Amino acid sequence: MRNKSLNTLKLSSVALAVSFFAASRTTVLAQGQNAWRVPYVYEIAQGEWQGPRLADGQPDVRGHWSNTIGNHNNITDPQGRFPLDPPSANEKPRDTRAPSRLVLPADGEFPLQPWARAKQQEFMSNLYSATRPEYVEPLARCAPGGPTKSFLWHGYEIRQYPNYVLFLFDSGTRLIHLDKTGEAAPLDEDIKLWNGDSRGWWEGNTLHVQVRNHNGKARFGRTGEFVSEHALITERFIFDNDGERYRYEADYVDDTVLTEPIRFAIPSRRITEDTPQDGWNNITFAVNYPGGVTRGIEAYERTCVENNGSHGDVSIY
Repeated sequence: MRNKSLNTLKLSSVALAVSFFAASRTTVLAQGQNAWRVPYVYEIAQGEWQGPRLADGQPDVRGHWSNTIGNHNNITDPQGRFPLDPPSANEKPRDTRAPSRLVLPADGEFPLQPWARAKQQEFMSNLYSATRPEYVEPLARCAPGGPTKSFLWHGYEIRQYPNYVLFLFDSGTRLIHLDKTGEAAPLDEDIKLWNGDSRGWWEGNTLHVQVRNHNGKARFGRTGEFVSEHALITERFIFDNDGERYRYEADYVDDTVLTEPIRFAIPSRRITEDTPQDGWNNITFAVNYPGGVTRGIEAYERTCVENNGSHGDVSIY
C-alpha cells in the first residue's frame, strides 16, 4: 500500500509540474515578450540554395532556432488554451489565432480512428490527475519529444558535420545521417528509439528525411494525439536563402491509428543575441568570455533526462 501511495504521489507531482509550466507560459504571454512570433505558417518554396555552404557542400544552417507559433499546449489550436482549462479573458478569437499544426487534412483536425480518439481523450482528461504512468505526458518526465514534437518545445540548436546534421534539444538529441543512397546499414527492426533512425539528403534548400525505427511513445501535444510505431514518417526542412527562417513539414501515414494521412507544418526562425527572450521557446544565454566580452549564445542546459520528474528536480521523490 505504501508503494502504491508513493507512486501516486510521484504521478501527481509530475501533473502539478505540467500545470505549473502551463501557468508560467500564461504569465510570459501576458508580459508581451513574444512579439517575434507570428500567427501563420511561412510559405517557403523548395528550390536552389543561394546561401553559404559548408566544406562538404551542405547549406550552412548552423545555429539556434525556435518555432514561432506557441508550444505543445494544443496541437490543433496552438495559440489557444488547453481544452480542459477555463476560458481566459485575454484569449483572442479563434480566427485571429494561428492555424492548426496540421495542414492535412484541410480542416486541421486529427483524423483518429474511433478507438484512438477514445484513447486520446483519456490521455487528455487525465493530464492533471495522472493516476497511471501512461497518463503522464512524456515530456513532463523528460522523455525525448519524438521526431516532430521536439520542434514544438523549447528552442534548439542545429550543428552540422560531414555527412551529419545534429539537433540539440533540451529533451535529448537527434542525429540525421546524410545517406541518400541508403548504403549505410539500417538499424535492426527490433531497435526502437524515441526520435527514430533518421536518414536524409539535401536537394537545394531542402533537407529531406525518412524516419524509421521510432517507438511511437511520443505524443504531439498535451491534448494527447499520437501515432503508433508503425507510422511511416517523411520530413522536409525547407530553408529560405537568407538563412533566417525555415518551414518544417512532416507526413505521417499510419493505418493502425489514423483514418487518413496527416501533414504537420511548423515555422521556425533563427535565434540570435538580439532576439527577445520569451521564457518558453527561446531560452538562450550569452556566452561570456574572459574580460567580460560576450560572444554568441548557447542554449539553456538543464538536467532533463527520462524519468527525472519535474525537469530534474528529484527532491520531490
